[in-house]
Amino acid sequence: MAQTTIFYTPTTDTLAKGKFYAEFDYLPQAPRAEHFQADIYEVRLIAGALGNLEFGLNFPIFNLKASGDSSNYAYIQPDAKYRFYNNDKRGVAIAAGILWNAPLNSRNIQDDWGLLYGTVSKKIKAGDYGPRFHAGVYGIVSANQDPQKGPVSFFGPRAGASLGYEQPVQKKISIVADWFSGKNNVGYFTPGVLITLPKNGALSLGYSFGNDSWANSNAAKNRYVFLSCGITF
Repeated sequence: MAQTTIFYTPTTDTLAKGKFYAEFDYLPQAPRAEHFQADIYEVRLIAGALGNLEFGLNFPIFNLKASGDSSNYAYIQPDAKYRFYNNDKRGVAIAAGILWNAPLNSRNIQDDWGLLYGTVSKKIKAGDYGPRFHAGVYGIVSANQDPQKGPVSFFGPRAGASLGYEQPVQKKISIVADWFSGKNNVGYFTPGVLITLPKNGALSLGYSFGNDSWANSNAAKNRYVFLSCGITF
């Protein structure tokens, strides 16, 4: 049931050398706001390299409809992760990585930023269906937050914590959840379910709550259904 992310937060897993992973994500805003509607589409590609190292590319597109106008914002996100400790007997692993977010259009109003992270996982050995917990920290680099100095690239706190939870309930189904702290670009809590499909496929279904979406004025603007389908080959 292992995967290299849960929904947003990285796990301590890495793809084996010579393995590849492809994923498509669709996140429709729900509920829709009266004058603001958004959908996110994303393709993720990951390749396993030598020595518990993996490289990936994400291609998210943010479609925004506001006041009758429609805009698309496209990005490329190269990333890398290295698992530098793994002890199966104790059920402990540690990994670290980086993701870089670069806009492909509208660069006059937005700029690059990078996410550095480290995470540790602990597998509880309780029969066939013991849970696994993840905890980590992250920091944002090269993020301009001053509009007087050029395009703003990142909003909100530049550092925080991440948490993840995976609970198998039977051979092919797990309850999962993850969270990035902070009222910022990456701050979401997403619970859901992971279903293993035939031929090394996986289907993830969840619901993402923006950390800034709990106030009444914003409750309908930053929440998304999370639909994801991936395959390892």
